[in-house]
Amino acid sequence: MPTLLTPIDHAAIAELVNHVGAALDEGRFDDLRAVYTHDAVGTTPGGTAHGIDALVAQAARNHGPDHRIQHLISGVVAGPDPGRDGDVPVRANVLLSFAATDHALEWQAGGVYRFTARATDDGWRLSSVRTEPVWRTEDAPVPPAPPVP
Repeated sequence: MPTLLTPIDHAAIAELVNHVGAALDEGRFDDLRAVYTHDAVGTTPGGTAHGIDALVAQAARNHGPDHRIQHLISGVVAGPDPGRDGDVPVRANVLLSFAATDHALEWQAGGVYRFTARATDDGWRLSSVRTEPVWRTEDAPVPPAPPVP
């Protein structure tokens, strides 16, 4: 585990964050398996998912094919350095736009992504994500809670 983040570490972590947005926008939810650790935890307005399978399922449920979706992610900041558990805190701003399949804007929301990143044998991976909504247009729906097993 690195003790100080290098510029290469920062770039690798930022690239993972960008891959999350691209996978969600394009409906490539299985691509998240190469971004997150197997034990990743995701906490969003749509619920909390424990483990990569649950995280992928939650992403697919909340980003359906009936919308055109765009995540504009900026201001990715990693660090300063890994904590005792080896995880690095990561913060990013996100502007989320949902449009109908005819391209008409339906609603938007803005918030903060809070990730943790972990150095693994396969390189950096995200080990958690938490979304913190900041604002939304009036017509923005609140995602449904996940089904109870």
